[in-house]
Amino acid sequence: MCLTTPGKKVRLTQAIQAGRAGLKILYSIQGTGNGHISRSRDVIAELRKSVKVDILVSERQHEINLGFEVKYGLRGLGFVFGKNGGIDYYASIKKARFDKLLGDINDLPVGDYDMVVSDFEPISSWACRLKKRPCISLSHQTSFASAKTPRPEKTNKVMEFIIKWYAPVCIPLGLHFREYDNFIKTPIIRKELRCQEARRDGHYTVYLPSFDVGNLIGHLRKIDVRWELFSKHYSAEPYTEGNVTVYPVSYERFIESFTGSEGILTNAGFETPSEALFLGKKLLTVPMKGQYEQECNAIALEQMGFEVIHKVNKGFDDTLRRWVELPPARPEPYADIVSDISETILALAERYGGEKEFRHPSGSPIEDAERKGLLDLFL
Repeated sequence: MCLTTPGKKVRLTQAIQAGRAGLKILYSIQGTGNGHISRSRDVIAELRKSVKVDILVSERQHEINLGFEVKYGLRGLGFVFGKNGGIDYYASIKKARFDKLLGDINDLPVGDYDMVVSDFEPISSWACRLKKRPCISLSHQTSFASAKTPRPEKTNKVMEFIIKWYAPVCIPLGLHFREYDNFIKTPIIRKELRCQEARRDGHYTVYLPSFDVGNLIGHLRKIDVRWELFSKHYSAEPYTEGNVTVYPVSYERFIESFTGSEGILTNAGFETPSEALFLGKKLLTVPMKGQYEQECNAIALEQMGFEVIHKVNKGFDDTLRRWVELPPARPEPYADIVSDISETILALAERYGGEKEFRHPSGSPIEDAERKGLLDLFL
């Protein structure tokens, strides 16, 4: 029996894996929407091939099952969807528990981990900042740390301040429709969609969680195509009115409808439009009122040639008619970057996990990352 000696590359890989075996990562997720959950699942699964990963989820306003045990389920700081196209700020503030938020920030044991990853999650981001622990800010919102990310001509300074300090960016790794800067990567497309064969079954999928169902049906029934409408405000059995079928939000049913649709009518969030672009679906977006991030996303989509409408009123019907008559869209060939993102997180955990005090940026997190030589580790 002849035993062979591993080659240099194999030995190096084994050494790296052995060195990483003891690393611990806390992956924290903002749970106020399905997008944060859906992209986090694949990254967490990839990381868990190499290291121990504990999970934190703050707020529970999502319909997607994360698929992993959540170690820290915290209240966080979320928002409440209204029924008139925006966020119900009164209900959101009334629901907030700032005393609980501050207590959770103080109690979260971020010092037990070599690296914290925050998908726009405020408790972990602030805990790391106050306790001087390293934190990777991996989210769409992180892309707004760059002035190159599309925005309206007149920026909203108050909302810019909120985005900056809601979950302060430490080590920036942003996601957007395009690579607008050297730390911004294209979207993470969940594996089940990458494995799906996009179909066109003749219907259009609608997901506008901040609108009243009755209002939407009144507009959709005027357009002679089949509509499948998903609503956060409806939780009973599906029903049909004319050419509109209404469903409660269900992950499996939505994926089935979405992949088989001609196009999708949705808010100008990030995850759903990204997946529509990837699958080559016609896309019409309605930015949520008072949601600055979505206003910025709408600008980016308009620059890419996609239709955006800002009000559901009489003119909305004409826009819908023109939109359904458009030819099919071309798919965006977004690369699968999950393994590269995982490798970046692990490399940063190795570099900074042993530091007792990590200096957070006092100014631009991008300039800080450049000074520390971090950008050469990014994908």
